[in-house]
Amino acid sequence: MESTGGPYLNTAAVTSPVGIARLLQMTFGCTTFSLVAHQGGFSAAYGTFCMFVWTFCFAVTVFIIACEFTHLHSCLSISWGNFTAAFAMLATLMSVTAAVIYPLYFVQLGCYPIGCEVRDFRIAASVFAGLLFVTYAAEVFLTRAKPGQVTSYMATVSGLLKIVQAFVACIIFGALVNDSQYGKYVATQWCVAVYSFCFVVTVVVVAFSVTGKTALLWFPFERSVVVYTLGAVLLYVSAAVIWPVFCFDSKYGSPRRPGLCAKGKCPWDSQLVIAIFTYVNLLLYVVDLAYSQRIRFVSHL
Repeated sequence: MESTGGPYLNTAAVTSPVGIARLLQMTFGCTTFSLVAHQGGFSAAYGTFCMFVWTFCFAVTVFIIACEFTHLHSCLSISWGNFTAAFAMLATLMSVTAAVIYPLYFVQLGCYPIGCEVRDFRIAASVFAGLLFVTYAAEVFLTRAKPGQVTSYMATVSGLLKIVQAFVACIIFGALVNDSQYGKYVATQWCVAVYSFCFVVTVVVVAFSVTGKTALLWFPFERSVVVYTLGAVLLYVSAAVIWPVFCFDSKYGSPRRPGLCAKGKCPWDSQLVIAIFTYVNLLLYVVDLAYSQRIRFVSHL
């Protein structure tokens, strides 16, 4: 076998600051879902979501460490820098969500009725879930693009914001399907179309970046992304005006939460969540547009 001119194993994958952060992610992730599966327990959709987050992030982190340690990532037909940056941001959002949901629904100070041992396991799992979020956030901080640096798109502020925008859109979709009554008016259906269109295009932008296929496009990718971001800002402005009017104005909806509305099954609650995250995503797209004016990146890193 011919020598490749370098070591077969990349020790920097586990000794660099980013490598150490990934080892901690693997450790904290495994510890978290092991504590929950062994004694802490979980139930319902909330618990299942948390377990999915921890196991999914653990599996992908192990895959990333293995590929970088053995140089196998060079054999993959994807933009490795874009992939790892996108996953780190996604894992940060998913892990912070699980770190909030699990203790909120499963942790209690008293022992009754679950028993002190189960309570202690759930508290320990919550602590490690919080540490897991910190390590993923640390990786995002360490790998983010520095000012003036030529880097992969997903490592820039604009690229990272694309992941956050898609994640917020998923929250909006979750509220929409939870009896939000968006089908009552054409105006609110327009808002749903805005959320769907922007989500799909944002996912397409991320997909092209991660697969490294931007150079094959017949149009300039960077300029197209900026134009799309401007369009998304205008679309979200329309939704940010229309949705509150048709949900909370007394002519079309209710400015206050109905007193007889059941907790967890109230359309007004879903409408409020959608309104809040509409403004959150509008702000994200505005910031994205501002940062996209001064970034430089290459698609193959």
